[in-house]
Amino acid sequence: MVNRGFGREKRLLIPRQFKAVFDSPTGKVPGKHVLLLARDNGLDHPRLGLVIGKKSVKLSVERNRLKRLIRDSFRCNQDNLVGWDIVVVARKGLGELENPELAHQFGKLWKRLARNRPGPEAQPDPGVTDKPHA
Repeated sequence: MVNRGFGREKRLLIPRQFKAVFDSPTGKVPGKHVLLLARDNGLDHPRLGLVIGKKSVKLSVERNRLKRLIRDSFRCNQDNLVGWDIVVVARKGLGELENPELAHQFGKLWKRLARNRPGPEAQPDPGVTDKPHA
């Protein structure tokens, strides 16, 4: 069974890991009030980092609610995100969205990110197109 948890190995924990994603993202998905930056991590699981500052979301209650919802959405979609280090950057207005709207929006963002995938999923495609020619 696939591990759908969110243990330490699924998190970006140190500034250097965040910096790597910010400095050279291989995937970028802008959304309404949010930006997803992603970078290949060469691992068999995705890792998530959250940047939700006081400037973009004033109340700590709202910041914590957002973190909880984003983590949960990530947990449910992590099978499609294998091999990415992902940083979610919150922008003004994200805290005003209702829970169902947030869940829906992040569902779409994860799918868009999975489609942008340059890593392992980009390699099987040429193999698939080569087979009919052979």
